[in-house]
Amino acid sequence: MATYDKAIESYKKAVTTAASLAASAMLVRGVVNELVPYEVRDLLTSGLGYLRSRMSSQHTVVIEETEGWAANQLYDAARAYLATRINTDMQCLRVSRVDEGKSLIFSMEEGEEMADIHDGAEFRWRLVCRDNPGAGAGNGNGGRGGNGSYRVEVRSFEMSFHKKHKDKAITSYLPHILATAKKIKEQDRTLKIYMNEGESWFAIDLHHPSTFSTLAMDHKMKQSVMDDLDRFVKRKEYYKRIGKAWKRGYLLYGPPGTGKSSLIAAMANYLKFDVYDLELTEVNWNSTLRRLLIGMTNRSILVIEDIDCSINLQQRDEGQDGTKSNPSEDKVRNLESYTPFLGSIASFLQC
Repeated sequence: MATYDKAIESYKKAVTTAASLAASAMLVRGVVNELVPYEVRDLLTSGLGYLRSRMSSQHTVVIEETEGWAANQLYDAARAYLATRINTDMQCLRVSRVDEGKSLIFSMEEGEEMADIHDGAEFRWRLVCRDNPGAGAGNGNGGRGGNGSYRVEVRSFEMSFHKKHKDKAITSYLPHILATAKKIKEQDRTLKIYMNEGESWFAIDLHHPSTFSTLAMDHKMKQSVMDDLDRFVKRKEYYKRIGKAWKRGYLLYGPPGTGKSSLIAAMANYLKFDVYDLELTEVNWNSTLRRLLIGMTNRSILVIEDIDCSINLQQRDEGQDGTKSNPSEDKVRNLESYTPFLGSIASFLQC
């Protein structure tokens, strides 16, 4: 019984001491906040943080959402990369979906941490959010405070790792994140099909269901086309070395309904390339054709349908009546008029 009473008395003394220390700390903190200028407090905090970092074996890299007014591509890449590595058993998760046809996107919530292993090294990630008062109205993440000033939420990732892995983090891990995120975005992005009107392209979403797995085509020929596409995409340096434009052309022919359009859609879905559907009857001038071809983006497929029905095939130097044509005229008259453009600027398939 005496032992029990002594334990209770010791416990009470410990609680009293802890409460006294907490009250003293709060009092000192209040006095410091009142008497010590903010600049001095900030300097002391930075100094303590520097000393702590020098004594610690951990290094931290901060990746903020924005860099000035521009978006930080590394932040976006880290968010896309971590979404594929996140543990759904985490206590708090953020879940979203931006498109009806897309899957759920999991991301970290503020204050949560996760670990990722790369090349035998552990990297710990943490999402940090803080208010930046008076940062201006240019960022849509903020809101107006009660005193009329704007409070902008600044988000950042903190990546921590052992200091012995610093070189690996900078030269290997971060480039790996950028490359992986690029592949993820290419796989998830919505393809577009562009149609020409005048000198401009107009785009709509391409949701064609055709894929090589559903295409009614001889298996060997199908595999041959897929292998050829894979080889083309991987040979950028080869084309550069031999001085050729990085492009690939395919001639599809056959009666209507034999699967030409389905094959093109399967190629677009396989490569994740946009499609440009060039309607030659809308193009009357060489300058218009030139602007359209130059206006195409990389990693795209140019489709010219019914090319033999859209133009008058005739001699290069003769008109329809056999007379010499005026070389200064800009009007598209025959196949020879746009062959140089297709040969030097864009073809049916270009990267």
